[in-house]
Amino acid sequence: MATVIPFEERAVAQLRRRLGAAEEANQDLIAFARGHSGAVSSIHEAVIAAIDADSIESLFHVVTQEWPLILGIDAVALSLIVGDKGFRADGGGVQHVDPALLRRAIDRVSGVQMRTVKRGHPLFGPACDLIRAEALIRIDCDPPLPCGLLALGQRAELSLDARHGSELLMFLGRSLAAMIRKWLTLP
Repeated sequence: MATVIPFEERAVAQLRRRLGAAEEANQDLIAFARGHSGAVSSIHEAVIAAIDADSIESLFHVVTQEWPLILGIDAVALSLIVGDKGFRADGGGVQHVDPALLRRAIDRVSGVQMRTVKRGHPLFGPACDLIRAEALIRIDCDPPLPCGLLALGQRAELSLDARHGSELLMFLGRSLAAMIRKWLTLP
C-alpha cells in the first residue's frame, strides 16, 4: 500500500516565508522612496532659496546660513578660488585660504564625493572635528570665473546611497555654479 506524503504543510510554510520577505522588501522600498522624495524636496527648496538671493553676498548667506536648515545638515562651507586668491565661507564668515591648498582639494574631487569620516575635511574649518559624514561637491565655472568646492557635513554617520545622492548633489552644485556665474557676469 502507498503512503501519502503531506506536501501542503511545507508548501504553505514556504509561501508564508516568501510572502514575509516580499512584504519586508516592499516596506524597505517604501521607506527608500519616502527618504528619496524628501531629499529631492530639500534640494529643490535649497536651490529656490539660492535663486531668490538678490546679490552674491546674499547668495553666500543663503548657502552658509540657510542651507544647513533646509537640507537638515550640520555644516556647509563654500570654498572658491577667485583669480589668484582662495576663500572659504561658512557660518562664521569668510576667511582667506591658500589657493594652492584649495586647488589640490578641488583636483581630488570629480563631481561629487560622499563618504563617512573620522574627521571632516579641513575646509569645514573649526567644525571639521565634529563631522562624521561629508559630501564634497565640485563647483566648476569657466575662467576667469571662480571654481571651488561645496562641503556639506553631518555629525552623525550615515549610510550613503552614492548613486541617487550624488545625482541630487550634482544638481545642487551645478545650480550653485550657475548662480555664481549669474551674479559675477551681470552688468
